[in-house]
Amino acid sequence: MKRAAAKHLIERYYHQLTEGCGNEACTNEACGSSPGFQRMDNNAAAIKALELYKNNAKLCDPHPSKKGASSAFPENSAKGAHNFSACSNGKMNHKDLQPTREDFRDLNFLTEEKVYEILSLCSETEDYSPLIRVIGRVFSSAESLVQSFRKAKQHTKEELKSLQAKDEDKDEDEKETASGSSTAMEVEPEASASSADGPSDGENNVQKFGPVEVSVDIEAVRRVYDKLLSNEKIEAAFLNALVYLSPNVECDLTYHNVYAADPNYLNVFIIVMENSNLHSPEYLEIALPQFCKAMSKLPLPALAKLARLWSQYSADQIRRLVETFQQLITYTVISNEFSSDNLVNEDDGVVAATKCLKIVYYANVLGGDLDMDHNEEDDDEPIPESSELTLQELLGEERRNKKGPRVDPLETELGIRSSDCRKPLISFEDFINEPLNDVLEMDKDYTFFKVETESKFSFMTCPFILNAVTKNLGLYYDNRIRMYSERRITALYSLVQGQQLNPYLRLKVRRDHIIDDALVRLEMIAMENPADLKKQLYVEFEGEQGVDEGGVSKEFFQLVVEEIFNRDIGMFTYDESTKLFWFNPSSFENEGQFTLIGIVLGLAIYNNCILDVHFPMVVYRKLMGKKGTFRDLADSHPVLYQSLKDLLEYEGNVEEDMMITFQISQTDLFGNPLMYDLKEGGDKIPVTNENRKDFVALYAEYMLNKSVEKQFKAFRRGFHMVTNESPLKYLFRPEEIELLICGSRNLDFQALEDSTEYDGGYNKDSRIIRDFWETVHSFGQEQKRLFLQFTTGTDRAPVGGLGKLKMIIAKNGPDSDRLPTSHTCFNVLLLPEYSTKEKLTERLLKAITYAKGFGML
Repeated sequence: MKRAAAKHLIERYYHQLTEGCGNEACTNEACGSSPGFQRMDNNAAAIKALELYKNNAKLCDPHPSKKGASSAFPENSAKGAHNFSACSNGKMNHKDLQPTREDFRDLNFLTEEKVYEILSLCSETEDYSPLIRVIGRVFSSAESLVQSFRKAKQHTKEELKSLQAKDEDKDEDEKETASGSSTAMEVEPEASASSADGPSDGENNVQKFGPVEVSVDIEAVRRVYDKLLSNEKIEAAFLNALVYLSPNVECDLTYHNVYAADPNYLNVFIIVMENSNLHSPEYLEIALPQFCKAMSKLPLPALAKLARLWSQYSADQIRRLVETFQQLITYTVISNEFSSDNLVNEDDGVVAATKCLKIVYYANVLGGDLDMDHNEEDDDEPIPESSELTLQELLGEERRNKKGPRVDPLETELGIRSSDCRKPLISFEDFINEPLNDVLEMDKDYTFFKVETESKFSFMTCPFILNAVTKNLGLYYDNRIRMYSERRITALYSLVQGQQLNPYLRLKVRRDHIIDDALVRLEMIAMENPADLKKQLYVEFEGEQGVDEGGVSKEFFQLVVEEIFNRDIGMFTYDESTKLFWFNPSSFENEGQFTLIGIVLGLAIYNNCILDVHFPMVVYRKLMGKKGTFRDLADSHPVLYQSLKDLLEYEGNVEEDMMITFQISQTDLFGNPLMYDLKEGGDKIPVTNENRKDFVALYAEYMLNKSVEKQFKAFRRGFHMVTNESPLKYLFRPEEIELLICGSRNLDFQALEDSTEYDGGYNKDSRIIRDFWETVHSFGQEQKRLFLQFTTGTDRAPVGGLGKLKMIIAKNGPDSDRLPTSHTCFNVLLLPEYSTKEKLTERLLKAITYAKGFGML
């Protein structure tokens, strides 16, 4: 075959470069025996060998002194050895018949036993070069690796009989062939029954494997690596072989579709990834990036099978795989200077390692604690489309993702979602790469995400590697572009129809009737044209001069949330022990009111505002499409959870000792008892040791899903009216959605001080600034929240903490009795230069305690 011949020639060039031809007077400049030849390492020799092959360079004949001893010329050495043994007529003594390096030339794949045998022979002679050459040859060839370390095939009785007959015939042939020659190396039964190319293709295709099962013996591979990697010379052989292997594998997968022809090709990646030294520095420069590029070329079914296989690994093994790819990404990012002109998105090594990390991420999800059965049903009615859709299509502005947010192809192939995993094998935070987040140009990355071309990679397609701050920035760009798009469409409508339309979602409200004014207006918009909800929010308080550049909206959301969650209204119940709200199943409010609350939450995310809402995590899981289950009660109804947990763990007779049935009792707003049967005729079905798990599951189902089904469906529908076209579900996990809506509860004022900028003549060393920060740091928690409310419009820290706030303190004249003022839209505090620290403290406390309303300065 042409390919085999090419490989053979490249090997000859490689050995010519590393060993030479044996002629000390050789004139070939590309020969190691040439007097002027510059020695090179194995990596350089492998690359040079490829160049010589392409250029059809001169290839030396072996010098007589080299014949029979050099592995660079196997056909000559084999011929010489054969002639010598035939002509010597038994004159060689037993010592001369000891195994030489050429004895392993016909070994084209490895088994665990064969490795140990060669290692034993090498240990006796203290010469490991034969083993190094075998490893170099096998681990640099995809064909050889595919056949190596195979599991023992389980045969039927009929197959064993036929194989036994074949083995007897082969034994007779081997005896005839081996007459007149002797060797100390015993061939393994697996090797003797195989051709030089390993098991035939026919055998490969006969054995079918399940979605997880593979033909390679992974435990054997691990034992071999444990034995060999302690030897530095042998480890170098693995490294050099990987450099040679990776480009060939990448070529095979890109142009030859080898996985479809032989699914066992996946063995190459399984075997290589078991090398526990892949994350060491010597691999990070060339070998690992090239191998990651090859792995990223695997077709989708192969990636899914690899993820399923790795999902069976232990947490420590998953962590090793993660560290391998993370080490490569971090090393590459730190070693290069990425910027807007030199994007990290264009680095092949980082991109390939991220794609490989995605396989491990889904393996981590699959191997974790999955809950794939409890999914929320889709809304009965679809979200109404914008009435502007026809014009948009005419103008080439057709909406993207009409069918909802995008889904990762690997996720679809595996049939899971990240939200299905209650507890992964290792923490999701282990997949975040902070150095990458620091150099990522999110505006460019978002553009690549929206364009969806193969030539440009977006890290937003692998959101697990991004932290919440970076993902929030991507969501911000998406929201802003959607707002500008709505504004542009409105302007075009005005031109076409000749009437003035509002490019903003404008709300004019009265402070003392904020719920009536806001919710009525939002209800009208939701019914008439939901697309207007995607316009930029502009709030105006009646009778106040404040212009909304962000700060007025912040206060609007805070006031609306305070009113909505007022316990006197009765839309939500409040748990004193957890300080959390839950939907009131017996609320008198109609579904429309809950829809409007969902709209408010969606608008807060859409307009980058933080809300002071206190929901249990199960609400965010339900928004992401997962139903509440028994374990969610621990967060939302902890007392009930503990009671049901005690019931499950009770060792006595449940029926006799507890005397409970499948009928439960709840109380309404007025304290009246309400009975509910978990099963038909539940009051007559006792809870026993045998059915108590059913009782607990049905109880949780009722409390978290059935009892609040109408209220939550309306709430979710309102939320999706604003976010249905957003990549929100694609980018964020439930706990990150909570962080997005509520902000961080951790108020690190030292981080705020470090990130604050100064203007108007102030700097961080000014006396008044030093006094100011000493005063603020001495505040209690409630006073600190009031200060944040006064300065920024919200008392919560944004995603990423107070260090991401970028507050500005500006000078507002000399010493006076004026109170400090603020521009909450821009997080600017205007501070007069008070003469004493005491006066500063008194004026500041008065300002933050009695601040309410907006005026023009």
